[in-house]
Amino acid sequence: MRHLQSLRFVEAVARSGSIRGAAESLAITPSALNRRILALEEELGVPIFERLPRGVRLSAAGELLIQTIRAHVSDFERLRSQIADLSGVRRGHVAIACSQALLPHFLPEQIAAYRAEHPGVTFGVYLRDRAAAEQALIEHDADLALVFEPVRMADFEVLSAVRQQMHAVLAPGHPLAARETLRLRDCLQYPVALPALRYGVRHLLEAAVRRSSLQLDPVIESDSFEFLRNSAQSESIVSFQIPIGLALQDPDAGYVARPIDVRDVAVGSLYFGQLRSRSLPVAAARFADRVAAVLQARFG
Repeated sequence: MRHLQSLRFVEAVARSGSIRGAAESLAITPSALNRRILALEEELGVPIFERLPRGVRLSAAGELLIQTIRAHVSDFERLRSQIADLSGVRRGHVAIACSQALLPHFLPEQIAAYRAEHPGVTFGVYLRDRAAAEQALIEHDADLALVFEPVRMADFEVLSAVRQQMHAVLAPGHPLAARETLRLRDCLQYPVALPALRYGVRHLLEAAVRRSSLQLDPVIESDSFEFLRNSAQSESIVSFQIPIGLALQDPDAGYVARPIDVRDVAVGSLYFGQLRSRSLPVAAARFADRVAAVLQARFG
């Protein structure tokens, strides 16, 4: 356990970029932390960190070590979950990196249902755009990721993938709200509020206008989908979202959502997965099974 603590000290310094900053987060003195790092470097026979005028950074050997540390900590957490299973008590921690669409409804529902059966399990849910979610898996900051239209998938093991048709989000009194399905050109006759370029919803819309003579000229741009929905409710603005992020069956939601014709905007994909070849801790693996099944039942 003492050796594991030393490895966690290295992880803390790597994240902080300084021994002083890491010492504060660990509630120990910088000198004590530095001694532990120096002792480990002496044991390995190579420097783990390059000492800089304003902090430290991992050496080439340190980069190799940090990957081993992250894998080791992950394996240890999995072992703890398995030991807890032996006693019949489900414990553990599940870290999830996800797109914004999963935050309002889907993940709170799934976590609440899982914790009702296993109250000893804790969760960390972290908003990551489609480029950062996979990196969170690689760095073992997340066990699982739910991402709409990811940028890369080289290290992503897909547990479930479901299709999501683009929807326009409108105020109930908007002139387009009475229609069952909308054409993109009709939506763009009104002011539009769009997410930032790094989000999958914007990516699909940009791809759609490139195939046509239409133009996207947002009057509002934001990295918050909640803000975009509220903007659509406040005036005759059209915003966009995917079904998993919308309360489609809630008459009191304060907005209406109408699907965009697939001839205009391609149907996107929501991917649920983990780091390729990683063995998940028991709690994360069981939660992953649940989420994959629910996704297929609702959208498969």
